[in-house]
Amino acid sequence: MIYNSIIETIGNTPMVRLNKVTKGIAGTVLAKVEYFNPGNSTKDRMAIKMVEDAEKAGILKPGGTIIEGTSGNTGMGLALAAVAKGYRCIFTMADKQSQEKINILKAVGAEVVVCPTNVAPDDPRSYYSVARKLNKEIPNSIYPNQYDNPSNAAAHYETTGPEIWKQTEGKITHYVATVGTGGSMCGTAKYLKEQNPKLVTVGIDTYGSVFKKYKETGIFDENEIYPYLTEGFGEDILPKNVNFDVIDTFIKVTDKDGAIAARRLSREEGLFVGWSSGSALHGALEYAREHLKKDDVMVILLPDHGTRYLAKVYNDQWMKDHGFTEARSFGSARDIISARNGKDSLITVNKSSKISEAIMVMNKQGIDQIPVTENNHFVGSVSSASLLEKIIQDPQLQSKQVGDVMDKPMLFVAPDSTLDVLSSLLNKDNKALLVRDDQERVHIITQHDVLQAVTS
Repeated sequence: MIYNSIIETIGNTPMVRLNKVTKGIAGTVLAKVEYFNPGNSTKDRMAIKMVEDAEKAGILKPGGTIIEGTSGNTGMGLALAAVAKGYRCIFTMADKQSQEKINILKAVGAEVVVCPTNVAPDDPRSYYSVARKLNKEIPNSIYPNQYDNPSNAAAHYETTGPEIWKQTEGKITHYVATVGTGGSMCGTAKYLKEQNPKLVTVGIDTYGSVFKKYKETGIFDENEIYPYLTEGFGEDILPKNVNFDVIDTFIKVTDKDGAIAARRLSREEGLFVGWSSGSALHGALEYAREHLKKDDVMVILLPDHGTRYLAKVYNDQWMKDHGFTEARSFGSARDIISARNGKDSLITVNKSSKISEAIMVMNKQGIDQIPVTENNHFVGSVSSASLLEKIIQDPQLQSKQVGDVMDKPMLFVAPDSTLDVLSSLLNKDNKALLVRDDQERVHIITQHDVLQAVTS
């Protein structure tokens, strides 16, 4: 068969049985291997759908420019569509994305604007904001906005879901996928649940993302948001394409566990996949060990290819530097908490409390800093050094409320953050860190804690 252009080869990716990484698990575990798409990722499906729907609606005209914020893979899909159809492409990316992703986009003719990762979504420097700004400034341009564009989920409803149903002959009982923009999880899940309402869907989230808690409580908790390394899924926003009604449960996976699982898939199954694929596998197996039965059929969507991560996940030195080696050589936040044997009870002060009360608590407990709370949310922090400096300037300050002088909230970090990561985050701006464990209890980690762990 001869195709008219590369974009006609999108879809109909293979289903592969996993044999070695699933030892000890009941049931059948299959992988939908999306790197067989021409852009090496599942994002090709929705990229071409968004472009063609924009053309049909008359908002993308000949010679136009496609502008999008991307972690790399959506950009690749859009770039292939642009090459085939004659459009210009400009992509904004967060600076945590791998250099390989940037180089690949440039190789297919795209322009790339790199933006800072650790800023709020509505910050004018964020890759979301920069993309919108460029869209307003450049005539005859479109901003597809994969997060809220219904064509994203529709692409997977129309292609990925039917393919999986057909390939498993309707025997699929569990569907697992990472959740970022929501398209590959929710579009596919909607189709599959229409065929079998009893089908179970498992969304994979990452520590530092808001999805899991929002699903379970309906609360968008900004305290859940903190920097993470994994690329391509998890969010600090709620995209419109994330339909929580079709996601039955979420499992969070650490950066480390995802990276190690990706390497296992490559080494043990011959599937040279990306980091998020490893996260999908790790979360799927965690769920399967407890819930999968003999006759069940689980399908895991593996989103992209390992070539995107040659300098990271598949670089031994990078893995070692981040404490991601399989033979554990670094301690972690979890280890620090475990060593306390449950003796640490987090001490907080309310935003409306008087500063004198906060000082009294610190003196009584022999501590130098305290998180500030309001309605069970962490809204700030106070330290003895900061309060001393302010009280010397204004002795009457003690009678005022903590909220009047508090510093920014302490950063939350993942339980498996290694000691080197913790030490890099602890500085004059972040005097202590917070960790939420598997039971949703919050713990504090100080420089003293890390120093003690390093020397013990």
